[in-house]
This record gives sequence, structure tokens and C-alpha cells, in this order.
Amino acid sequence: MPLDTTSYKIPVARSVADLRATVADWRKQGLRVGLVPTMGALHEGHLSLVDLVRTRADRAIVSIFVNPTQFAPHEDLDAYPRTEAADAEKLAGRGDLIFAPTPDEMYPAGFSTTINLTGVTEPLEGQSRPTHFSGVATVVAKLLLQALPDVAAFGEKDWQQLQVIRRMVADLNIPVKILGGSILREADGLAMSSRNVYLSPDERKAAGGLNVILRETAEEIAKGALIHDATTKGIDRIRALGFDHVDYLEVRHAASLESFANGRAEGDARILVAAKIGRTRLIDNMPVG
Repeated sequence: MPLDTTSYKIPVARSVADLRATVADWRKQGLRVGLVPTMGALHEGHLSLVDLVRTRADRAIVSIFVNPTQFAPHEDLDAYPRTEAADAEKLAGRGDLIFAPTPDEMYPAGFSTTINLTGVTEPLEGQSRPTHFSGVATVVAKLLLQALPDVAAFGEKDWQQLQVIRRMVADLNIPVKILGGSILREADGLAMSSRNVYLSPDERKAAGGLNVILRETAEEIAKGALIHDATTKGIDRIRALGFDHVDYLEVRHAASLESFANGRAEGDARILVAAKIGRTRLIDNMPVG
């Protein structure tokens, strides 16, 4: 399938062959290449990652692929927003190429390989969504090998995902520098997310308090409060906002995501939350101290 240069103001590759041909041409010109993997429904958080890779590369590829293998059967795969034309409009002038493969292109008949990490995948999201990171690791490995970029950027909002990808790249000796992009927030502090569009007006108002509770809980812990005491109080406060369920509110070592054995945060620590309001599950995190 030839490179599509007519549908949008930015060219689109639909096949791995066309992606690689474009990258090969850039390499012949001595250009550095960056990749931003996304599932589309782009917002300023995604676009900030494009800007980030442009500080380290001459050309920026944005992949748009709603990856079925990271969704459990009961999750929102079919409902996940698909807005390719709007995404392309946002990327015009900021990115250089969209890679938008079909599921059959990514997972052709007979595909049978998955990547499973231990350790960093097991707590938090690993407890709530046990098959999730296998799908993430597999698709990200494929994208990195398909594009062979010099750098790739992932948002810090998905903190555990970022650590999983860094672990995988290190373990498999994939020669790509992984960059973490800062969380972009709405005016009230809600972390930008493609899933925010699911929120009703009342839910959206309540969701704006999630980051406040996260920050105040982190501040208590940084001042010496016991992690269990502070997070238990934080969970009660999140429920009082109107959230239906809190999957977790925990403090972990930032890179390994191991828990703190003595009940207090030391060194490089991160507080992470996942909570559901209505049909929308929100995640957020920030440093402690």
C-alpha cells in the first residue's frame, strides 16, 4: 500500500513496509528519528510528546493504533474514541509521519508471540488489569522494531507503563532512548486523558479534585506520615468526591514500583492512583517530596 500523502496535511503510512521505506530514506539523509506511540484521540499531552522527541530528533513519527491486545474482554475497546482525521489535523506542522496500521497489519494470521515481564508489571495496574502490560509490551516492542527510532517518548501519566517499557528496552537491548514526558493538566489539575471525554458534567467536576487529594496525600507522606494512614484517608476522600471505586492509592519506589518495607517513603518515591467514576477509570501520579 503506497504512502498516503493526499488525505491529510501530513503523510500516513498504513503498512510496515511503507513505514520502513520512509525511515530508510530519512536515514540516508543522516536524519535522527523519533517515535510517539499513541492510540489516537490526541490531546495536548500527546502533542507535547511530539514536541519532546523533536528536541532529540529531526523527524517525528506518531503511531495511531488502538491496540486490542491490551484490552481485557470487559474493557472499552469498541468504545475507545477513534478520531484519525482530527488527530491528523492536530499533527500537521508538528509531526512528520503518521503510522496508522490495521489490526491485521500488526497481528497477521498466525501471530503467536507475546512479551511478559515480571516485577514491575505485577503491582497496581497489574493487579487490576492482569493481561494489560503483556499487550502493551508486545505492541510497543513491535513499534520500536518496525520504526527503529533513535528516541521514543511516553507520557508520565502512565507512570507504570513508562517503567515497564524502560525495563523491556533495557532487558532486550533495544537501541532506543526512552523519554518520559511530563503530565499535562487541565486548568483544575485533572490529568489530560483521552478517556476524559467519557465524563458527564458532574463527573468531570468531581474528577478535578482527584489531583488535589493526590498532592495533599503526597505532601503528608513527604512530611513523615505513615503511608498506610495517609493513603487510607486519601481513599476515603476520593470516595467522598463521588468516585465509585478506588482500585489503588499507593506509594511505591519510583522506578521499581516496589513497596516501602518500613511504611514510610524514602528516596525517589511516587504516589499513584486509579479510580473509577461512572464508566470512566482515571489514573494519575506524582512524585512524593
